[in-house]
Amino acid sequence: MNNGASKAESLETAKWLLDIKAVNFRPEEPYKLTAGWASPVYIDCRWVISFPEARRRMVKMGIEMLERNMDLAGTDYVAGGETAGIPYAAWIAAGTDKPMLYVRKKPKGFGRDAQIEGSLEQGKRVLLVEDLATDGGSKINFVEALLTAGGEVSDIFVVFFYGAFPNALDALREAGVTLHYLCTWEDVLKVAEDGNYFSVEAIEGVRTFLADPVGWSVANGGKGAD
Repeated sequence: MNNGASKAESLETAKWLLDIKAVNFRPEEPYKLTAGWASPVYIDCRWVISFPEARRRMVKMGIEMLERNMDLAGTDYVAGGETAGIPYAAWIAAGTDKPMLYVRKKPKGFGRDAQIEGSLEQGKRVLLVEDLATDGGSKINFVEALLTAGGEVSDIFVVFFYGAFPNALDALREAGVTLHYLCTWEDVLKVAEDGNYFSVEAIEGVRTFLADPVGWSVANGGKGAD
């Protein structure tokens, strides 16, 4: 799966996530993801905010990847999605010397009733930043909010993409948006196995999930294919 990151970048990101214990394997007690899928694995990219070296490296690799794969220099704003995307947007905005915005999940309901926080000029290009993506559904709300406010959005950056569920990027493709990400579960699983981070049984449980994520989700109380 070509996400624009080099294999070295993907594996290094996976190792950082494992080393700081942002990765959780729990096949015997599945997690229920925001999108409704049941999963034996969960990754907490919010955890990264407490580890300066890890976040510096991930942000540096992310900026370098974006510079290779999109017109980052021609992008006017970096916008973080509430809430987990906000720190990553701040780091990328600081690293590229660009103004920052953040996008609420819904208008705040008082004052300006704003869904976009910050000063967004009409017709300007915006990079949306989030921590991770399971499928593209939750990102569309943020994209639509930015478009409604007058921005132009063609690219999203996340640290981690599940890379497991079918048709996960269809909604983004239909909206003309490209998802850029540093690593997936395949990368984490390889580093976890090579480094003996988890038991053989836990890793095999994750392999079973990745072989048929929809079937695994349904069998463990999560949603199936739409």
